[in-house]
Amino acid sequence: MAAARTTRISRPGGGAGAAAAAAAAVAVLVVSALAARTEYSWQEGGGDPAATACARRPVVFAFGDSNTDTGGVAAGLGYYYPLPEGRAFFRRATGRLCDGRLVIDYLCESLNMSYLSPYLEALGSDFTGGANFAISGSATLPRSAPFSLHVQVQQFIHFKQRSFELVAHGGSAPVDADGFRNALYLIDIGQNDLSAAFGSGAPYDDIIHLKIPAFISEIKDAIMTLYYNGAKNFWVHGTGPLGCLPQKLAAPRPDDGDLDYSGCLKTLNNGAYEFNNQLRAACDELRSQLRGATIVYTDVLLVKYDLVANHSAYGFEEPLMACCGYGGPPYNYNANVSCLGPGFRVCEDGAKFVSWDGVHYTDAANAVAAAKILSGEFSTPKLPFAYFCKA
Repeated sequence: MAAARTTRISRPGGGAGAAAAAAAAVAVLVVSALAARTEYSWQEGGGDPAATACARRPVVFAFGDSNTDTGGVAAGLGYYYPLPEGRAFFRRATGRLCDGRLVIDYLCESLNMSYLSPYLEALGSDFTGGANFAISGSATLPRSAPFSLHVQVQQFIHFKQRSFELVAHGGSAPVDADGFRNALYLIDIGQNDLSAAFGSGAPYDDIIHLKIPAFISEIKDAIMTLYYNGAKNFWVHGTGPLGCLPQKLAAPRPDDGDLDYSGCLKTLNNGAYEFNNQLRAACDELRSQLRGATIVYTDVLLVKYDLVANHSAYGFEEPLMACCGYGGPPYNYNANVSCLGPGFRVCEDGAKFVSWDGVHYTDAANAVAAAKILSGEFSTPKLPFAYFCKA
């Protein structure tokens, strides 16, 4: 296999050196992440017994959008996503906007724990390993909108208070006080905020200096609220390469002058870079302020951009075309005919595609992304994902 190119994401005002240095770590992981596509073949609800080094039962609470939603929007709003959603692994509808597993599912597998049940799912939920508050379409702002990050955090507080009430009255709760205290609190949100900001037509400088700081402020507030409600372990994901999504690439543009060498939109990816840069700085600030808290920031932009830039190294043939959509090459995305919409088409083998539906990633792409996240090479500080359940 040929050596992979190291990726470089340019942005206004410099900073390419830092991006290139971080991206250099990507090439080192090409072989191991490629192997991950076959390693992650565990059965639903269980993990690889050798994958976890947890000394205690892991508990995870997740907050975010469709990148992390394991069925919350289906339960909360009654949406139904039939096959081919879920076809690659579950072989049934699960409420995930994917042909199989999400990154959060692979992360749970690495801990040898069951997949997280959506908080809003009334039937069949198992909250002994935590709960998933992520809802498709969610953003940080407006904070009062269902189901913003702020609302998700308030739902968690209700979940915790209700658990303690049950125990106080002689009942049982799926998570006890130690479980809440030692749990991992995972936050992955911002893609919808950033997408809406660029879609609004606002000047680039206003997005960078006004809108993004407001989004980051909401994430900081969520971390602080969780901390003052007993949380101490945080895993925070940056946003992905917005400019590599077929949804964005299929939108009309005057010319291809904004495309980088990988075929992605530079302006959108530069905005994502700035979002992550500000989020990383916020995590650094909170790490010094919140005594006893461990806050791990993970650069998902570098993780996912590499899937496009070096797609062939991972066995992908179509880095910028949706597997499920309408319109054919080069992007197979039409805003008027989405995946599952009238007349949509679906590819035969999603494992050859990075994008599932133009916005979300395939099971195969999520497997590689999760493997790279689990490597710790893209995290600050470089802690293993299972750090919170080892001691």
